[in-house]
Amino acid sequence: MLETKDLTLHYGGSQILYGIDMEAAAGKITCVMGTNGVGKTSLLKALSGTHHRTAGSVLLNGESLSKPPAHVLAHKGVGYVPQGRMIFPLLTVKENMETAYACLPRSEHMVPDEIYELFPVLKEMQNRRGGDLSGGQQQQLAIARAMITKPKLLLLDEPTEGIQPNIIQQIGRVIEYLRDQNTMAIVLVEQFFSFAYGLADSFYVLNQGRVTLSGEKTDISEDALMAAVSV
Repeated sequence: MLETKDLTLHYGGSQILYGIDMEAAAGKITCVMGTNGVGKTSLLKALSGTHHRTAGSVLLNGESLSKPPAHVLAHKGVGYVPQGRMIFPLLTVKENMETAYACLPRSEHMVPDEIYELFPVLKEMQNRRGGDLSGGQQQQLAIARAMITKPKLLLLDEPTEGIQPNIIQQIGRVIEYLRDQNTMAIVLVEQFFSFAYGLADSFYVLNQGRVTLSGEKTDISEDALMAAVSV
């Protein structure tokens, strides 16, 4: 579903990513790991179009993508749940979800029942302002908003950050559910080791903007992965 080759990225004169080769398959969870400041969020920004890569190629479902802006990539099937959630605090929960309609034909402008089945709290609070929700509820809202766009590629940036344990468990179940639908590739950036290791099918470990370890979960021991992300 997703393939990058020699992807590089700069912020001004500073190079952040160095030649990232990566694949993420539909029906699989690909986890990007590493300590703070190694380029994980920058990689997702490059894939989502919120910060253009400097060089390298990106293929989505076999289509070579130049450097389109984020809204074009969203129409092409890239769903992005950024770090910090970035919901609209003054819009209601329902209005926040309706912003996803911009990626859909008018005939599909509806919140699927599936969303409320996975996130019952959003139905209960659909008329509450997004800014009034707890951090965990806002994270559920951000994931739901991305799901409504019917993505082929779902990018999740630290979905457990600042979230209470019971909501983390629920989010984990939702991610597993989305994987098992076999319709999208999921790229998960996560520092909560046990959460990431429990979900992932494959790993890419970044250090100073470079991939230092990659492979299928079956080929990388838990100890080896822990050592790689602890450097």
